[in-house]
Amino acid sequence: MSIVETTPVVRKTALNAAHRALGAKMVDFNGWDMPVEYPASVGGGIIAEHIAVRTSVGIFDVSHMGDIRLAGPDALAAVQHISMNDASRLAIGQAQYSALLYPQGTFVDDVIVHRLGNDEYLLVINAGTREKDFNWVRDNTRQFNCKVQNLSDDFTQIAIQGPKGVDLLSRLTDVDLRTVKFYWVTHGTVCGLNNILIARTGYTAEDGFEIYVPSDETTSERVWNEVLAAGKEFGAVPCGLGARNTLRLEGKLPLYGHEISDTINVWEAGLDRFCKVEKPEFVGREALEQARATGTKRTLIGLEMVGRGIARDSYRILNTEGQEIGYVTSGSYAPFLKKNIALAYVPPEFSAVGTELQVEIRNQGVKAEVVPTPFYKKPKKS
Repeated sequence: MSIVETTPVVRKTALNAAHRALGAKMVDFNGWDMPVEYPASVGGGIIAEHIAVRTSVGIFDVSHMGDIRLAGPDALAAVQHISMNDASRLAIGQAQYSALLYPQGTFVDDVIVHRLGNDEYLLVINAGTREKDFNWVRDNTRQFNCKVQNLSDDFTQIAIQGPKGVDLLSRLTDVDLRTVKFYWVTHGTVCGLNNILIARTGYTAEDGFEIYVPSDETTSERVWNEVLAAGKEFGAVPCGLGARNTLRLEGKLPLYGHEISDTINVWEAGLDRFCKVEKPEFVGREALEQARATGTKRTLIGLEMVGRGIARDSYRILNTEGQEIGYVTSGSYAPFLKKNIALAYVPPEFSAVGTELQVEIRNQGVKAEVVPTPFYKKPKKS
Protein backbone atom coordinates (compact mmCIF):
# COMPACT_ATOMS: atom_id res chain seq x y z
CA MET A 1 0.00 0.00 0.00
CA SER A 2 1.45 3.37 -0.99
CA ILE A 3 1.39 6.35 1.30
CA VAL A 4 0.19 9.56 -0.34
CA GLU A 5 1.49 12.72 1.25
CA THR A 6 -0.96 15.61 1.30
CA THR A 7 -0.18 19.27 1.81
CA PRO A 8 -2.38 20.96 4.42
CA VAL A 9 -4.82 23.37 2.82
CA VAL A 10 -4.28 26.97 3.91
CA ARG A 11 -7.59 28.78 4.16
CA LYS A 12 -8.24 32.24 2.78
CA THR A 13 -10.73 34.92 3.73
CA ALA A 14 -12.82 36.62 1.07
CA LEU A 15 -10.45 39.60 1.34
CA ASN A 16 -7.28 37.66 0.53
CA ALA A 17 -6.92 39.16 -2.94
CA ALA A 18 -7.51 42.65 -1.54
CA HIS A 19 -4.68 42.21 0.96
CA ARG A 20 -2.32 41.00 -1.73
CA ALA A 21 -3.29 43.90 -4.01
CA LEU A 22 -2.20 46.26 -1.21
CA GLY A 23 1.15 44.48 -0.98
CA ALA A 24 0.55 42.95 2.45
CA LYS A 25 3.09 40.56 3.91
CA MET A 26 1.14 37.31 4.27
CA VAL A 27 1.75 34.56 6.83
CA ASP A 28 0.21 31.24 7.80
CA PHE A 29 -1.74 31.94 10.99
CA ASN A 30 -3.44 28.87 12.43
CA GLY A 31 -3.97 27.52 8.92
CA TRP A 32 -5.12 30.87 7.48
CA ASP A 33 -3.28 32.98 4.91
CA MET A 34 -3.43 36.33 6.70
CA PRO A 35 -1.74 39.75 6.46
CA VAL A 36 0.81 40.36 9.21
CA GLU A 37 1.58 43.91 8.08
CA TYR A 38 1.20 46.24 5.12
CA PRO A 39 3.87 48.20 3.25
CA ALA A 40 4.76 51.79 4.14
CA SER A 41 3.29 52.86 0.79
CA VAL A 42 -0.21 52.38 2.25
CA GLY A 43 0.71 53.72 5.70
CA GLY A 44 1.64 50.32 7.02
CA GLY A 45 4.29 48.57 9.05
CA ILE A 46 3.52 47.11 12.47
CA ILE A 47 4.53 50.22 14.42
CA ALA A 48 2.68 52.63 12.12
CA GLU A 49 -0.43 50.44 12.16
CA HIS A 50 -0.31 50.16 15.96
CA ILE A 51 0.01 53.95 16.41
CA ALA A 52 -2.83 54.56 13.93
CA VAL A 53 -5.19 52.49 16.07
CA ARG A 54 -4.17 54.30 19.25
CA THR A 55 -4.42 57.79 17.76
CA SER A 56 -6.84 57.60 14.83
CA VAL A 57 -8.21 54.42 13.25
CA GLY A 58 -7.05 51.11 11.79
CA ILE A 59 -8.93 48.57 9.66
CA PHE A 60 -8.52 44.81 10.19
CA ASP A 61 -9.77 41.74 8.37
CA VAL A 62 -10.76 39.36 11.19
CA SER A 63 -12.89 37.03 9.07
CA HIS A 64 -10.83 34.06 10.24
CA MET A 65 -12.67 34.27 13.56
CA GLY A 66 -15.51 31.80 14.05
CA ASP A 67 -19.21 32.30 14.77
CA ILE A 68 -21.62 29.91 16.49
CA ARG A 69 -25.35 30.64 16.71
CA LEU A 70 -27.56 29.12 19.39
CA ALA A 71 -31.28 29.68 18.96
CA GLY A 72 -34.41 28.14 20.47
CA PRO A 73 -36.40 27.95 23.70
CA ASP A 74 -33.41 26.62 25.69
CA ALA A 75 -30.75 28.84 24.11
CA LEU A 76 -30.08 30.76 27.33
CA ALA A 77 -29.88 27.57 29.38
CA ALA A 78 -27.43 26.13 26.86
CA VAL A 79 -25.22 29.22 26.89
CA GLN A 80 -25.28 29.25 30.68
CA HIS A 81 -24.22 25.60 30.78
CA ILE A 82 -21.23 25.99 28.46
CA SER A 83 -19.92 29.43 29.45
CA MET A 84 -18.46 30.83 32.67
CA ASN A 85 -19.99 34.32 32.62
CA ASP A 86 -23.65 34.97 33.42
CA ALA A 87 -25.52 35.35 30.13
CA SER A 88 -28.81 35.88 32.00
CA ARG A 89 -27.59 39.42 32.72
CA LEU A 90 -27.51 40.30 29.03
CA ALA A 91 -30.18 42.50 27.55
CA ILE A 92 -31.05 42.03 23.88
CA GLY A 93 -28.27 43.77 21.99
CA GLN A 94 -25.66 43.36 24.70
CA ALA A 95 -22.41 41.35 24.61
CA GLN A 96 -20.03 39.99 27.25
CA TYR A 97 -16.58 38.45 27.46
CA SER A 98 -16.72 34.82 28.60
CA ALA A 99 -15.06 31.44 28.12
CA LEU A 100 -15.85 27.82 27.38
CA LEU A 101 -14.25 25.53 29.95
CA TYR A 102 -13.33 21.89 30.27
CA PRO A 103 -14.59 20.03 33.38
CA GLN A 104 -11.18 20.66 35.00
CA GLY A 105 -11.71 24.44 34.76
CA THR A 106 -9.22 25.03 31.95
CA PHE A 107 -9.96 26.74 28.65
CA VAL A 108 -11.63 25.33 25.57
CA ASP A 109 -11.53 28.92 24.30
CA ASP A 110 -12.43 32.43 25.29
CA VAL A 111 -15.45 33.90 23.51
CA ILE A 112 -17.65 36.94 23.11
CA VAL A 113 -21.31 36.14 23.78
CA HIS A 114 -23.82 38.38 21.97
CA ARG A 115 -27.52 38.27 22.80
CA LEU A 116 -29.27 38.97 19.50
CA GLY A 117 -32.87 38.16 20.48
CA ASN A 118 -35.09 36.65 23.14
CA ASP A 119 -33.82 33.15 22.39
CA GLU A 120 -30.83 33.82 20.13
CA TYR A 121 -27.13 34.10 20.97
CA LEU A 122 -24.00 34.43 18.87
CA LEU A 123 -20.63 33.20 20.15
CA VAL A 124 -17.56 34.66 18.44
CA ILE A 125 -14.65 32.24 18.79
CA ASN A 126 -10.96 32.13 17.85
CA ALA A 127 -9.68 31.16 14.42
CA GLY A 128 -7.32 28.41 15.55
CA THR A 129 -10.02 26.65 17.56
CA ARG A 130 -12.98 26.93 15.17
CA GLU A 131 -13.76 23.26 14.57
CA LYS A 132 -12.83 22.18 18.09
CA ASP A 133 -15.07 24.86 19.62
CA PHE A 134 -18.06 24.07 17.43
CA ASN A 135 -17.84 20.36 18.13
CA TRP A 136 -17.49 21.04 21.85
CA VAL A 137 -20.50 23.40 21.91
CA ARG A 138 -22.63 20.99 19.89
CA ASP A 139 -21.69 18.00 22.04
CA ASN A 140 -22.32 19.82 25.31
CA THR A 141 -25.72 21.27 24.39
CA ARG A 142 -27.49 18.19 23.03
CA GLN A 143 -29.74 18.06 26.08
CA PHE A 144 -31.16 21.51 25.37
CA ASN A 145 -33.97 22.48 23.02
CA CYS A 146 -31.96 24.81 20.81
CA LYS A 147 -30.34 24.74 17.41
CA VAL A 148 -26.55 25.07 17.18
CA GLN A 149 -25.22 26.41 13.87
CA ASN A 150 -21.68 27.00 12.66
CA LEU A 151 -21.89 30.34 10.82
CA SER A 152 -18.14 30.83 10.64
CA ASP A 153 -18.01 30.94 6.84
CA ASP A 154 -21.09 33.15 6.48
CA PHE A 155 -19.46 36.46 7.39
CA THR A 156 -16.61 38.70 6.44
CA GLN A 157 -15.76 40.40 9.73
CA ILE A 158 -14.10 43.80 9.48
CA ALA A 159 -12.81 45.55 12.59
CA ILE A 160 -12.70 49.36 12.60
CA GLN A 161 -10.60 50.20 15.64
CA GLY A 162 -9.45 53.44 17.21
CA PRO A 163 -10.77 56.70 18.67
CA LYS A 164 -11.90 57.90 15.23
CA GLY A 165 -13.59 54.62 14.35
CA VAL A 166 -16.99 56.01 15.31
CA ASP A 167 -16.52 58.97 12.94
CA LEU A 168 -15.44 56.71 10.09
CA LEU A 169 -18.25 54.19 10.42
CA SER A 170 -20.82 56.96 10.84
CA ARG A 171 -20.06 57.94 7.24
CA LEU A 172 -21.16 54.50 6.05
CA THR A 173 -24.22 53.61 8.15
CA ASP A 174 -27.69 54.84 8.99
CA VAL A 175 -27.21 53.88 12.67
CA ASP A 176 -26.62 56.58 15.26
CA LEU A 177 -23.46 55.01 16.65
CA ARG A 178 -23.43 57.36 19.64
CA THR A 179 -26.31 55.29 21.03
CA VAL A 180 -24.35 52.03 20.79
CA LYS A 181 -22.40 51.54 24.01
CA PHE A 182 -19.18 49.56 24.34
CA TYR A 183 -19.97 45.83 24.22
CA TRP A 184 -23.40 46.39 22.69
CA VAL A 185 -24.56 45.39 19.22
CA THR A 186 -27.18 46.51 16.75
CA HIS A 187 -28.26 45.96 13.14
CA GLY A 188 -28.37 48.55 10.40
CA THR A 189 -27.41 49.52 6.87
CA VAL A 190 -23.68 49.61 6.15
CA CYS A 191 -22.29 50.52 2.72
CA GLY A 192 -25.79 50.07 1.31
CA LEU A 193 -26.20 46.56 2.74
CA ASN A 194 -29.22 46.02 4.97
CA ASN A 195 -29.43 44.25 8.33
CA ILE A 196 -25.69 44.22 8.98
CA LEU A 197 -24.58 43.27 12.49
CA ILE A 198 -22.59 46.12 14.06
CA ALA A 199 -20.80 45.40 17.35
CA ARG A 200 -18.93 47.93 19.45
CA THR A 201 -16.26 45.39 20.32
CA GLY A 202 -12.66 44.65 19.40
CA TYR A 203 -9.34 43.13 20.40
CA THR A 204 -7.14 46.21 20.54
CA ALA A 205 -7.86 47.74 24.00
CA GLU A 206 -9.29 50.67 22.05
CA ASP A 207 -12.75 51.89 21.12
CA GLY A 208 -14.07 50.59 17.84
CA PHE A 209 -16.54 48.46 15.93
CA GLU A 210 -16.75 45.13 14.17
CA ILE A 211 -19.10 44.72 11.23
CA TYR A 212 -20.33 41.40 9.82
CA VAL A 213 -21.02 41.49 6.08
CA PRO A 214 -21.85 38.69 3.61
CA SER A 215 -18.76 36.62 2.90
CA ASP A 216 -18.86 36.56 -0.90
CA GLU A 217 -15.69 38.03 -2.38
CA THR A 218 -17.31 40.78 -4.44
CA THR A 219 -19.35 42.21 -1.57
CA SER A 220 -16.54 41.82 0.93
CA GLU A 221 -14.00 43.63 -1.25
CA ARG A 222 -16.45 46.44 -2.01
CA VAL A 223 -17.12 47.07 1.69
CA TRP A 224 -13.42 46.81 2.58
CA ASN A 225 -12.50 49.35 -0.09
CA GLU A 226 -15.33 51.70 0.89
CA VAL A 227 -14.25 51.58 4.53
CA LEU A 228 -10.64 52.38 3.58
CA ALA A 229 -11.77 55.20 1.26
CA ALA A 230 -14.02 56.73 3.90
CA GLY A 231 -11.19 56.49 6.42
CA LYS A 232 -8.69 58.57 4.45
CA GLU A 233 -9.80 61.83 6.05
CA PHE A 234 -9.25 60.26 9.49
CA GLY A 235 -5.82 58.81 8.73
CA ALA A 236 -7.12 55.22 8.58
CA VAL A 237 -4.69 52.49 7.53
CA PRO A 238 -5.15 48.77 6.88
CA CYS A 239 -3.73 46.72 9.75
CA GLY A 240 -2.41 43.18 10.03
CA LEU A 241 -2.00 40.56 12.72
CA GLY A 242 1.30 42.03 13.87
CA ALA A 243 -0.29 45.23 15.14
CA ARG A 244 -3.30 43.31 16.42
CA ASN A 245 -0.96 41.31 18.64
CA THR A 246 0.97 44.27 20.04
CA LEU A 247 -2.26 46.19 20.64
CA ARG A 248 -3.89 43.35 22.56
CA LEU A 249 -0.67 42.81 24.55
CA GLU A 250 -0.62 46.44 25.69
CA GLY A 251 -4.19 45.92 26.89
CA LYS A 252 -3.43 42.53 28.53
CA LEU A 253 -6.02 40.80 26.36
CA PRO A 254 -5.39 37.03 26.45
CA LEU A 255 -4.47 34.93 23.43
CA TYR A 256 -5.38 31.26 23.28
CA GLY A 257 -2.29 29.07 23.44
CA HIS A 258 -0.43 31.78 25.32
CA GLU A 259 -2.18 33.31 28.35
CA ILE A 260 -5.00 30.74 28.26
CA SER A 261 -5.02 27.08 27.20
CA ASP A 262 -6.33 23.64 28.11
CA THR A 263 -3.71 23.47 30.88
CA ILE A 264 -4.37 26.90 32.46
CA ASN A 265 -7.37 27.58 34.69
CA VAL A 266 -9.41 30.73 35.15
CA TRP A 267 -7.85 31.79 38.46
CA GLU A 268 -4.31 31.43 37.15
CA ALA A 269 -5.18 33.56 34.13
CA GLY A 270 -6.59 36.30 36.36
CA LEU A 271 -9.98 36.23 34.63
CA ASP A 272 -12.01 35.65 37.79
CA ARG A 273 -14.06 38.85 37.30
CA PHE A 274 -15.66 37.18 34.28
CA CYS A 275 -16.32 33.86 36.02
CA LYS A 276 -19.64 33.77 37.88
CA VAL A 277 -19.37 30.77 40.19
CA GLU A 278 -22.60 31.92 41.84
CA LYS A 279 -24.42 30.59 38.77
CA PRO A 280 -26.24 27.33 39.61
CA GLU A 281 -24.17 25.23 37.20
CA PHE A 282 -21.74 25.37 34.29
CA VAL A 283 -19.03 23.11 32.90
CA GLY A 284 -15.89 23.51 34.99
CA ARG A 285 -17.55 25.18 37.98
CA GLU A 286 -16.88 22.38 40.47
CA ALA A 287 -13.20 22.13 39.56
CA LEU A 288 -12.79 25.89 39.81
CA GLU A 289 -14.30 25.99 43.28
CA GLN A 290 -11.86 23.29 44.37
CA ALA A 291 -8.93 25.10 42.75
CA ARG A 292 -9.87 28.35 44.47
CA ALA A 293 -10.01 26.60 47.83
CA THR A 294 -6.57 25.03 47.42
CA GLY A 295 -4.96 28.14 45.90
CA THR A 296 -3.01 28.65 42.70
CA LYS A 297 0.64 27.74 42.15
CA ARG A 298 1.15 30.29 39.38
CA THR A 299 -0.31 33.60 38.33
CA LEU A 300 -0.15 35.86 35.28
CA ILE A 301 1.94 39.00 35.71
CA GLY A 302 3.03 41.98 33.66
CA LEU A 303 6.73 42.66 33.13
CA GLU A 304 8.62 45.67 31.90
CA MET A 305 12.17 45.10 30.77
CA VAL A 306 14.73 47.13 32.70
CA GLY A 307 17.75 45.70 30.91
CA ARG A 308 18.17 45.73 27.15
CA GLY A 309 16.28 43.04 25.29
CA ILE A 310 12.81 41.85 24.37
CA ALA A 311 11.15 39.05 26.35
CA ARG A 312 9.88 36.76 23.60
CA ASP A 313 7.19 34.10 23.93
CA SER A 314 8.35 31.03 25.91
CA TYR A 315 11.50 32.67 27.31
CA ARG A 316 12.32 31.49 30.83
CA ILE A 317 11.69 33.70 33.86
CA LEU A 318 14.38 33.59 36.57
CA ASN A 319 14.49 34.92 40.11
CA THR A 320 17.35 37.19 41.19
CA GLU A 321 19.41 34.10 42.05
CA GLY A 322 19.09 32.84 38.49
CA GLN A 323 16.68 29.99 39.27
CA GLU A 324 13.92 29.26 36.76
CA ILE A 325 10.49 30.12 38.18
CA GLY A 326 8.23 30.65 35.17
CA TYR A 327 7.91 31.54 31.50
CA VAL A 328 6.86 34.33 29.16
CA THR A 329 3.48 33.86 27.47
CA SER A 330 3.65 36.94 25.23
CA GLY A 331 6.35 39.57 24.84
CA SER A 332 7.13 42.41 22.46
CA TYR A 333 8.16 45.99 22.02
CA ALA A 334 5.09 48.10 22.79
CA PRO A 335 4.96 50.77 20.04
CA PHE A 336 2.65 53.23 21.79
CA LEU A 337 4.24 52.87 25.22
CA LYS A 338 7.76 52.72 23.75
CA LYS A 339 8.75 49.98 26.20
CA ASN A 340 9.59 46.29 26.05
CA ILE A 341 6.80 44.48 27.88
CA ALA A 342 5.67 40.91 28.52
CA LEU A 343 3.12 38.72 30.21
CA ALA A 344 4.40 35.75 32.17
CA TYR A 345 3.40 33.00 34.58
CA VAL A 346 5.27 32.88 37.89
CA PRO A 347 4.51 31.62 41.42
CA PRO A 348 2.27 34.06 43.37
CA GLU A 349 5.08 35.02 45.74
CA PHE A 350 6.87 36.72 42.82
CA SER A 351 3.82 38.64 41.57
CA ALA A 352 3.93 41.84 43.65
CA VAL A 353 4.35 45.06 41.68
CA GLY A 354 7.97 46.17 41.92
CA THR A 355 9.40 42.66 42.25
CA GLU A 356 12.71 42.31 40.42
CA LEU A 357 13.01 39.29 38.11
CA GLN A 358 15.09 38.24 35.15
CA VAL A 359 14.24 37.08 31.66
CA GLU A 360 16.69 34.65 30.10
CA ILE A 361 17.73 36.11 26.75
CA ARG A 362 20.50 34.36 24.82
CA ASN A 363 21.45 32.37 27.93
CA GLN A 364 21.79 35.47 30.09
CA GLY A 365 19.45 36.86 32.73
CA VAL A 366 18.22 40.34 31.78
CA LYS A 367 16.64 42.46 34.49
CA ALA A 368 12.88 43.00 34.46
CA GLU A 369 10.34 44.37 36.90
CA VAL A 370 6.75 43.37 37.72
CA VAL A 371 4.43 46.24 36.77
CA PRO A 372 0.67 46.88 36.98
CA THR A 373 -1.55 45.62 34.18
CA PRO A 374 -3.07 46.34 31.79
CA PHE A 375 -0.05 48.18 30.47
CA TYR A 376 -2.36 50.52 28.49
CA LYS A 377 -5.87 51.79 29.21
CA LYS A 378 -7.81 53.76 26.64
CA PRO A 379 -8.45 57.37 27.75
CA LYS A 380 -11.81 58.06 29.34
CA LYS A 381 -14.09 60.25 27.29
CA SER A 382 -14.61 63.72 28.69
